Amino acid sequence: MNKRGEHQGGGKPARALRGRAGRMKNGRGSGRASSGMVRLWGRHAVEAALKNPDRSHRKLWATREGVDSLDGELPSDFSVEWAQPADLARLVARDAPHQGLVLECEPLDDVFLADVLDGDPARPVLVLDQVTDPHNVGAIMRSALAFNACAIVTQDRHAPPESGTLAKSASGALEVLPWVRVVNLARALEEIAEAGYWRIGLDGEAEATLAEALPAGPVALVLGAEGDGMRHNIVQHCDAIAKLPISSEMESLNVSNAAAIALYAIATR
Repeated sequence: MNKRGEHQGGGKPARALRGRAGRMKNGRGSGRASSGMVRLWGRHAVEAALKNPDRSHRKLWATREGVDSLDGELPSDFSVEWAQPADLARLVARDAPHQGLVLECEPLDDVFLADVLDGDPARPVLVLDQVTDPHNVGAIMRSALAFNACAIVTQDRHAPPESGTLAKSASGALEVLPWVRVVNLARALEEIAEAGYWRIGLDGEAEATLAEALPAGPVALVLGAEGDGMRHNIVQHCDAIAKLPISSEMESLNVSNAAAIALYAIATR
């Protein structure tokens, strides 16, 4: 597994996974993680977290089949509490597809905007204005990593926290794609502009298409929440407003679908 912020490649040997074996106790609770901890579930999310050298792990609850599905073997000293699927279901959100794996771990460290803007300018920055659904943010992360974005930027508030739901939707991208959380999104857009990025906001009512608005240089793509779209102050901090040329038969796209299409357009310009 590559370090956080680099593109994942296929066919590389898995990094060693660490911990210690044990047994699961009965009655572990309703599915909420311990204070300050993040609880992840599902093979891709758990496997990526276990391989992430920047992630500190506390405990893994698992079925034998779940552990067997991981890419790489758990060393004999890894802390595992063996469980039945019904036991794991009590540790996660209702009907969550845990796939025999539930990992409790520390949240990821903060990532600073200046650090990601100092990277490859050919890689776009993705800015989300009050996109609050963790499924959407996770799916956007997955597309952002697939199309080589350097980071996503959200507010501290009005954005979902790091969670099992988001990580499952991100399918491992949470552990690799830098996630910058800022207090003031408008100020962050000013900093992005100062670093030489052309800020393009997506809006279905825009006159220009994304292809017409794309420059040759660095791009920051800005997307707003479904329904409300970008806030006025955020629109004012964009250099251009553009739309995706979708059929008149469809009013709009889900924000995660729009992000994927726009990122593809940027990658292939």
